[in-house]
Amino acid sequence: MIIRPLANDDEARIGAQYMAGTDPWLTLGRTVEQCFNVLSDKTCETYVAADGDELLGFIIINMRGAFVGYIRTVIVGPNARSRGVGSALVAFVEERIFRETPNAFLCVSSFNPRARALYERLGYEVVGTLRDYFARGIDEILMRKSIAPFMEFQAR
Repeated sequence: MIIRPLANDDEARIGAQYMAGTDPWLTLGRTVEQCFNVLSDKTCETYVAADGDELLGFIIINMRGAFVGYIRTVIVGPNARSRGVGSALVAFVEERIFRETPNAFLCVSSFNPRARALYERLGYEVVGTLRDYFARGIDEILMRKSIAPFMEFQAR
């Protein structure tokens, strides 16, 4: 498996199919077109996990704004689940994030306990809850992994 930048819109369309067909996006009612727009957003960095021609997963990070180092989306294809792809994608972008900032952030939906357990296993801690964020009764749990206090951090 290699992890590399998203190459083109064809890959983004495959990722959009994966994304729209799984939680949390399935529960949130996201269309394939909405998911494609997220994957092809040029203000973020999108990476692909691939094994030859097979696209296994995608990850999107935002390196701008209030939460620099925000992991916006982790997507693992249906045939690649439970194979360590999500963990590998997170480790890859953490290396990228921690070159510039001491914190990595992400949100996980309150109805997605398996994802939350994965992030906790990877060292993320809950720092807050965004109540009724997408819809009434659906909270987003804000999580953070830190390698140093901000004032002590030196970019590599």
